[in-house]
Amino acid sequence: MTAPAGDRDPGLQPERTRLAWRRTTLSSTVAAVLAAKTALSGGRSVAGVLACAACCALWLGFLALAHRRIRVLSTSGTDGPPALTPLHATAATLCTVALAVCAVALVF
Repeated sequence: MTAPAGDRDPGLQPERTRLAWRRTTLSSTVAAVLAAKTALSGGRSVAGVLACAACCALWLGFLALAHRRIRVLSTSGTDGPPALTPLHATAATLCTVALAVCAVALVF
């Protein structure tokens, strides 16, 4: 039996969102580590080292954004967390896509 709409627990959505940010941070960490491993294994080239440095910088940028959002979600009151600003959403998206592009560039 499902609960009526009025009995919804407002604390569950921020918790799921916080966990999603943590999963995405873990995924970007794995991508950055694999990119560094790929760049530094075998022969080291200038392009590989630059791509590795770009991956690390993008990872740190995403990590800072995710940490900020996780902190906001965990400290929000009963009225729920504030919405993610378009600037932060765009920055997180760009960091994720650019990290993926750098990782793919290292593979090929």
